[in-house]
Amino acid sequence: MRISKNRKKLFNDFDINKTYEPLDAIKILKDKSYVKFDETVEVSVNLNIDSNKTDQNIKGVINLPKGTGKDIKVAVITSEDKQNEAIENKADIVGSKDLIDEISSNKIEFDILIASPDMMPQLGKVAKILGPKGLMPNPKLGTVTNEIGRAVKDAKSGQVKFKNEKSGIVHAGIGKLSFKDEDILLNLRTFYSSILKNKPDAVKGSFVKKVTIASTMGIGLKINQVSLR
Repeated sequence: MRISKNRKKLFNDFDINKTYEPLDAIKILKDKSYVKFDETVEVSVNLNIDSNKTDQNIKGVINLPKGTGKDIKVAVITSEDKQNEAIENKADIVGSKDLIDEISSNKIEFDILIASPDMMPQLGKVAKILGPKGLMPNPKLGTVTNEIGRAVKDAKSGQVKFKNEKSGIVHAGIGKLSFKDEDILLNLRTFYSSILKNKPDAVKGSFVKKVTIASTMGIGLKINQVSLR
């Protein structure tokens, strides 16, 4: 009941239909936060695409310059000669066939899975488990690679995967509300720029229809795109 009253007050205090300058919106999210935990700042990008057409869908991965503020648990499946490289770069779980066996019994205790190319044939038997969870390693996302150390370092330092939903919207967490305003803005601009660079050739005209940011328990604020470029 208390939260409902707080959310109602949020609606009464400002115009949710207004387009805000990015820094102004970030300051509002901070000022209006009423919870005791460090909320995630989330961005939603509404794209002018037809998601039923495969050549108009986008997905990718980006390293946010100021990180995400989230502790990412990284698992690595690779041959023994590369396992030390994973451990030295602070991978949380490292293995080969033994780790695949754990996954096959639905024991999944990681956020990102990285694999060397030679292990992919063996990983095929757990693809039906990993795929629906968005954890299947993919070369396009940098999670199938021989550069194990670099991949682990990137994943731990603030790597964000993105993929449009059927509605044509891309969602991502770009930091914590406790970040400096300028750091949130830098992550937001970096994410927005990456989306623009992934514009499919099949999409003509305007690509991004709307950009909105919100905190975990806050309200979405529409952002002036021109200020993000």
